[in-house]
Amino acid sequence: MLQAKNVTKIYGKNKVKAVDSLNLTVNNGEIFGFLGPNGAGKTTLIKMLTGIIQPTEGELFIDGISIKEKPVEAKKQFSFVPDNPETFVRLKAIEYLNFICDVYGISKDERSEKINTLAEKFGIKEVINSRINSFSHGMKQKLFLIASIITDPQNWILDEPMVGLDPEAAFIVKEIMRERASAGKTVFFSTHVMEVAEKLCDRIGIIRKGQLIFTGTLDELMKNHGKGCKSLEDVFLKLIAEN
Repeated sequence: MLQAKNVTKIYGKNKVKAVDSLNLTVNNGEIFGFLGPNGAGKTTLIKMLTGIIQPTEGELFIDGISIKEKPVEAKKQFSFVPDNPETFVRLKAIEYLNFICDVYGISKDERSEKINTLAEKFGIKEVINSRINSFSHGMKQKLFLIASIITDPQNWILDEPMVGLDPEAAFIVKEIMRERASAGKTVFFSTHVMEVAEKLCDRIGIIRKGQLIFTGTLDELMKNHGKGCKSLEDVFLKLIAEN
């Protein structure tokens, strides 16, 4: 479970509120899609939730653990895939995966099986001993997805995970999302791809100018705001324009 309580983030001398008094709960066993236009505050909230930056006000919790008060314990409860997969690019892919396994205390026998299975599934097994800086953006994204899922996190947090992926890899990611939610785990991801959110999510949140303007199921969204709309994209654009 992920929680943000009255969270505000202010940047710069002009005191711009990138996130403004936001409250959000993402439950166990659900896929939650976080939607919003560029600059709405999606990545800022994710960075606060994962402890990369600190909120100006408010509190964030991972499975009831404060990311501010107990950062190490909280970070053990999730894996994170950023929107820009550029970390440790001088390492070989296998070195990076072994590093992640060392951090999370995964045994050599267990990691070997997981790495082989996931590398083959995502189609990068043949380049597992190559340096990351030789990878395309899509291959780096696949590697980061493998690294995030190999730890079997209770909470899977992803920022624009489909960007750069080929259709087959995107399908695999969606399958894994459903599997994890069915197992009672939490999946939280931001996206600009309305079709993915529409077909995949149990609930969605829409943010604009740092404020959460809707949280709920697609049915609730269409019932309350979808008059004259035929799709999530239609009602999303309508809401953004109205607010």
